[in-house]
Amino acid sequence: MYGLMFKAKVVDSFSAAHRLREYQGDCERLHGHNYRIEVVVSSPSLDEQGIVMDFRELKKLLKGVLHELDHQYLNDLAPFNERNPSAENIAKHLFETLSPLIKEPVRLFEVTVWENDASCVSYAP
Repeated sequence: MYGLMFKAKVVDSFSAAHRLREYQGDCERLHGHNYRIEVVVSSPSLDEQGIVMDFRELKKLLKGVLHELDHQYLNDLAPFNERNPSAENIAKHLFETLSPLIKEPVRLFEVTVWENDASCVSYAP
């Protein structure tokens, strides 16, 4: 039997330019996206108010992380100056940056990065 788990999700966005090195296709050229980011946290229990995590707090944390990426050329920023700024690597970077900011018993469950309305990737270790 699986343990019960509560999940909460917030959504935000940022705009940035990038290029995929050695891609050998259109995406190797400089281009941009209006990325949509979904962040899901989970907890086996609720707090005293009966919630997983205050949406305002989660949105504030996400906004702070996205501020560093917004209206930037991602290839110039660490860690994307060494690894390709693919949606996959952006999702992993956001997860690794946000995860330590979430306090127990709540944990970061998943980060999804949408490049457009039809294409997204999720990272959940």
